Amino acid sequence: MVYDCGSCLAKYILCFFNFVIFLAGSAVLAVGIWLAVDKNSFIGLSKIVPNDNVQQFTQPAVIEQGSYILIGVGAFMFVVSFLGYCGALRESQCLLTTYGICLLIIIVVEITVGCLTVAYKPKAEEETRKVLKSTIEKYYSTPENKDAVTLMWDHLQASLKCCGVNNYTDYESSTKWKDSGKVIPESCCVLEGDPLKFQPKSPECVTKPSEVNSYYKKGCFNAVIHWLMTHIDIVIGIGVGLGLLELIGIFLAFCLSKALNGYIK
Repeated sequence: MVYDCGSCLAKYILCFFNFVIFLAGSAVLAVGIWLAVDKNSFIGLSKIVPNDNVQQFTQPAVIEQGSYILIGVGAFMFVVSFLGYCGALRESQCLLTTYGICLLIIIVVEITVGCLTVAYKPKAEEETRKVLKSTIEKYYSTPENKDAVTLMWDHLQASLKCCGVNNYTDYESSTKWKDSGKVIPESCCVLEGDPLKFQPKSPECVTKPSEVNSYYKKGCFNAVIHWLMTHIDIVIGIGVGLGLLELIGIFLAFCLSKALNGYIK
């Protein structure tokens, strides 16, 4: 048992925040497993909501890929928060130290990636473009066979009014798209009504794109960079906030572990 005020405060702060993350991670993991093992019940449940935007997420390929993402994210949140919560609650030096090391590794990786990206900006940009183009080449599909990657690109293009990574030519090498008979997807067109319904104002946009009826020459990579620069204060704020939370977690975990070591001695 810890007896001094500072150690008790560290214990209960760690317990509270990690318990919240633990619950969130458990919920995400449970939803991911549910989608992986029982797609049909989710599809049936979604039909209760008569919304075209919701229906886009009910295609089997989208559900399957989404479930894997949710399982991965949920499992990560579950394990790390479990170490922090149980370590603080049970006052276990082993669990607290493991939790602190996990957070330390995470923050070191984040800083390393950030530094490498800044130091090797041209190379990082080139590699990022290649990875993004490969998702279009290998996975982007027709509306009849949409998967999570296709849906992600459609939403990105409709929201940022762009097309492909560099421009519309990225779709020329798409194995699943090139036989569609279209030059660009509907999401690259100037849309009418709700953008997420992907309804082009000009029906001939997909076969005869121009600068008037589409955004076929505007790449999404530059559009995303522009959006980030426009909202740089928010991006920096989120990054700094997450970094501070991680540092606080590391500090509290190691301080509590050290205090427990002192009591054991």
